[in-house]
Amino acid sequence: MSDIKTVDARGLSCPEPALRAKRAMRDLGSGRIEVIIDNGTARDNVERVARLGGWSVDARELEGEEVWLLLEKS
Repeated sequence: MSDIKTVDARGLSCPEPALRAKRAMRDLGSGRIEVIIDNGTARDNVERVARLGGWSVDARELEGEEVWLLLEKS
């Protein structure tokens, strides 16, 4: 499964990053989604929404305050 949906939520205020990630998870149902965010609150909220939906979360720090999250569900 090599297709990855991207949600670029940099610069967005909460709850918008979590809402966009949740919409992508609902639309895909399963697979891989990368979410790029730029603040800690958004990171926490996206991780929480993903885990509650049964998605695994892998987080990696990027430049500055940016964080890349990989959400996966089979």
